[in-house]
Amino acid sequence: MNEAAVWWIGAGPGDPELLDGVRARLASEFSVPCRVEFPAERPEEAWDARRGQHSSSRILLWLKERTSQGRVLGLTDADLFIPILTFVFGEAQLNGRVAVVSTARLGGPTGLPGEKGRVAARLQKEAVHELGHTFGLLHCRTERCAMARSASLRDVDAKKPALCPACRALYLEVSSEIGEPHE
Repeated sequence: MNEAAVWWIGAGPGDPELLDGVRARLASEFSVPCRVEFPAERPEEAWDARRGQHSSSRILLWLKERTSQGRVLGLTDADLFIPILTFVFGEAQLNGRVAVVSTARLGGPTGLPGEKGRVAARLQKEAVHELGHTFGLLHCRTERCAMARSASLRDVDAKKPALCPACRALYLEVSSEIGEPHE
């Protein structure tokens, strides 16, 4: 049976409530066992001093080198980029085992009233989105689907933290072909 893990790889302390919310959402959406881990190492080589950001692609390589089975979603508070974009909320290996999502652009300080819930909801949506890519799911044209493209917070807020019926059917088809558990 395949499983997923959520690794906190941020510089600051990981918020157990936010991390458990992501874990629970992924376990529910993909019907796989999911756990939270706090690895001792951090992907220091992902820092790009020229950009003042972390390379999400280098983080994926770092995660891949440390992952032998199952899927791993790295969660970080580092601001992420890919060379052709100013920033990304996350990135994943399509049909791979690893993905990363950052809280850096998903909201303000979680100490503000209502902000922690908003950040938690956005984080869960982006976590489902990026882990969905590891199962081979592509961007969806259904605006409310978790697999819809997110170029801004407005796009993230428009989504639900779940796959639309078409993406759900595709996931179930793909997961049965690769021996993943499903509902």
